[in-house]
Amino acid sequence: MNIVSAIKARLVIIVPYIWLLFFFLLPFLLVLKIALSDLEYGQPPYAPQFSFSDGWGEFWSKLTSLDLENFIFLIGDSLYINSYLSSLQIAFVSTVLTLLIGFPLAYGMARAPDGLRPILLMLVILPFWTSFLIRVYAWIGILKQEGLLNQLLLWLGLIHTPLEILSTNKAVYIGIIYSYLPFMVLPIYSTLEKMDESLVEAARDLGCTRIGAFWKVTARLAVPGILAGCLLVFIPAVGEFVIPDLLGGSGTLMIGKTLWIEFFNNSDWTVASALAIILLIVLVVPIVWFQNAQARATEQSR
Repeated sequence: MNIVSAIKARLVIIVPYIWLLFFFLLPFLLVLKIALSDLEYGQPPYAPQFSFSDGWGEFWSKLTSLDLENFIFLIGDSLYINSYLSSLQIAFVSTVLTLLIGFPLAYGMARAPDGLRPILLMLVILPFWTSFLIRVYAWIGILKQEGLLNQLLLWLGLIHTPLEILSTNKAVYIGIIYSYLPFMVLPIYSTLEKMDESLVEAARDLGCTRIGAFWKVTARLAVPGILAGCLLVFIPAVGEFVIPDLLGGSGTLMIGKTLWIEFFNNSDWTVASALAIILLIVLVVPIVWFQNAQARATEQSR
């Protein structure tokens, strides 16, 4: 029985690793191989610098003499650098705004009566029942000059001329915040729901004001949910393509859109793959930092 239990325990661990091997590591190695290849006009439009079929000896000899021409080209071109910086800026601002909107929503859900919480939770999850693309397209009808938002503001007398929101960075922020708001609300709600209310009452009894008790108790206990929500919003927002393509204008510069142009319009698979590799490295940094922070918090709680 012990042997059977040990085998089952190992299988539970092995299955996620097999999943990561086939759906993350192998695609990553394929993209890396293309990123290290040379541009060639043909099908496929690249010439690999090495191949596993050449044998391990030939593979290792070529691996030590690989050139990083595509990566050097990206680092030296201001277009790609600005694309990364603009993507990071838009993703960071969107994450902060999503947090400012999502935290009060999650706090209100966690403090709602028990019978009302499932309904509020369903309302947060409800947008996922509709296609992501359809929801983004809907914002075009809302934000355009003759759209619903401008018609409402004109009817209320708040503006006299239609606002130009569509095809600007403002529309991109709105689209990202709307699309990823549930990813911010749900982790924070999960953390706040488990919080013991007696801790806040104890802080009040010890002399804290209502606001002081909120910052010293509620906000600190919600940090794991806040970090998780920020990562769930920031990471996909950096590489977002659909929202800036549909809601943004020609001046909207994001790395996901640049990558798509290089891959499909310019047929430059090597540069597009190098863009994807650098983007992955940029996104891995906050993930590793979050994991280390979680590990330290777990050790301190013990």
